[in-house]
Amino acid sequence: MIKDFGAGVGLLLRGFRLVFSSPKRVLVGALPAVITVVLMITGWVLLFSNIDTIAGWLTGFADSWSDTWRNVVEVAVGISVIAATLGLSVLLFTAITLMIGGPFYEYIAEEVEDELGGVPGTEQVGFWRGFVVGLRSTILLVGVSVLFAIPLFLCGFIPVVGQTVVPVLGVCINGYLLGIELTGIPFTRRGRSFKERRQILATRRAMVLGFAVPTYLLCLIPLAALVVIPAAMAGGTVLAHRLLTGDRATA
Repeated sequence: MIKDFGAGVGLLLRGFRLVFSSPKRVLVGALPAVITVVLMITGWVLLFSNIDTIAGWLTGFADSWSDTWRNVVEVAVGISVIAATLGLSVLLFTAITLMIGGPFYEYIAEEVEDELGGVPGTEQVGFWRGFVVGLRSTILLVGVSVLFAIPLFLCGFIPVVGQTVVPVLGVCINGYLLGIELTGIPFTRRGRSFKERRQILATRRAMVLGFAVPTYLLCLIPLAALVVIPAAMAGGTVLAHRLLTGDRATA
């Protein structure tokens, strides 16, 4: 398990090497991310400017409490909402970027797999097919993320556990879902369904986590996703190539 996790980290590092070995790949990968950054910044500004209203609405049950306790609860809920939205925004950022930049990232995936020996009979994804496939997987993955976020949100109020175990679980869950997103194009190019992608990735969960968790954490750094997503796309392609062909040398 530890060996697989380390191999997953190595795949991300290899993705950085593959992308930064070509200035064209860096540019191609960054263009869709720039558009998504503008959209996400707008969303975050709206959230922060209305967080007091949102927290007040969610804590309506505490209206009859003393001012001190009501304020404590509102602050705690506000922080939890921001934390949950931050975790979800990484998935949304990646999903929107991949949908907008489908042809761009397909170009990176194709070049990476050509360097790995190529894959006979691959299908061209195209913009609209990639958009539809990406939208469907995004809805499913975000839905799963929200289902996990609700109990994690509630557990966040448990002393000690809420400040230690819960954040780690949140990162692992959202990181794994991110890994599923980042391997979408190479699986789709082979005609593999979303269900097949999940099943195949589940056979090497530790490796997927080793690749996806560092990617997720790096994407939390403001604007870092501009370079992280193209590299992670390349690393995800190598990961998919390895699992689908059984080529251990690709790691």
